[in-house]
Amino acid sequence: MKTTFIAFCALFLVQTHSIAAEVVMSASQQKSLGITLSNIGKNNVIHSRLFPAEIAVPVGQERVVSAVQSGLIDQLYVAAGQEVKQGQAVAHLISPDLVNLQKDYLQAMTQKKLLAKSVARDQALFKEGIIAERRLLETESAYEEIAASVTQRRQALRLAGMGDAAINRLNTASNMHSGVSLVAPIDGQILEQMVTTGQRVDMGMPLYRIAKLKPLWLEIHAPLEGLPLVKLGMPVSIPKLEATGKLIAIVRSVNKADQTLHLRAEITKGAEKLSPGQFVEAQINADASAPKLSVPKSALVRQGADSFVFVKTAKGFKAVNIRIIAEQGDEAMIDGQFKGDEKVAITGVSAIKGAWLGIGAE
Repeated sequence: MKTTFIAFCALFLVQTHSIAAEVVMSASQQKSLGITLSNIGKNNVIHSRLFPAEIAVPVGQERVVSAVQSGLIDQLYVAAGQEVKQGQAVAHLISPDLVNLQKDYLQAMTQKKLLAKSVARDQALFKEGIIAERRLLETESAYEEIAASVTQRRQALRLAGMGDAAINRLNTASNMHSGVSLVAPIDGQILEQMVTTGQRVDMGMPLYRIAKLKPLWLEIHAPLEGLPLVKLGMPVSIPKLEATGKLIAIVRSVNKADQTLHLRAEITKGAEKLSPGQFVEAQINADASAPKLSVPKSALVRQGADSFVFVKTAKGFKAVNIRIIAEQGDEAMIDGQFKGDEKVAITGVSAIKGAWLGIGAE
């Protein structure tokens, strides 16, 4: 009866978690049972580790200047590495197609002027009862059709790179231009020059790549087991370059090759020291409340749905309830009430557990 009562009490304490049971065990007993100890370590899966990362240009901060028509690049005004302003001319393109677009626009404008006169004349004749209403409606319909054609051709000139001021000056064939200046769509730096002077290009062919280089993105590859520890907004730094920012995305897609987690940070301080495509080492600075401890997996003790470790005390061992965050290899990340300098049993654990549960008590 006594043995049963002791075992029941020990099990009751474990199940209710009211007080952690302590196992009294002398040093000689520990040695005979083959019990060895290990320090509770600081978790280094995320904390205080450097991870490989690549610098990238954020979506929305990069533009491509492309050829608006097929033709010949007769002038380039900027090269890779130069800063440009929005609207600044970066290249000049000579295009026979542009001449044809201007000719079509002028022809449509001429027809519009003639039909405008016809509409005015037919409206006057209709008021005097000389012509039928049907003829007036046909003339007005023809005018609306050519007006739509003018709008279409004007838009085609805009797409070809001509500004409204240049189009408005296009009154006669003598005002037509054989070339057009291509301009920077945003403020930024020329990252890449893809053509040379004298090169023939097709419509839509990229000529320059321009990007705004502040802020920049940091694409980080971190261990998959660190997923439970990372949170949006965590500070991120590149220690060697003294650049800092914060975590803005946790991409739920794992790299199949090395089973790493894809994290994205935005670098706002020190971005001028970085370049797109550069490989760096990044550090994630987790908050103080995040679990930072790890123990060998052999130290884990499972009882029902709960997990424990046996912490060394002056008299023996004490069972401490823990939460297992993740397991990787021979290590387990844990969270629990620890100072951080405790020692836990890593061998002979089953013997301690037996004594803890009262097995073999008399």
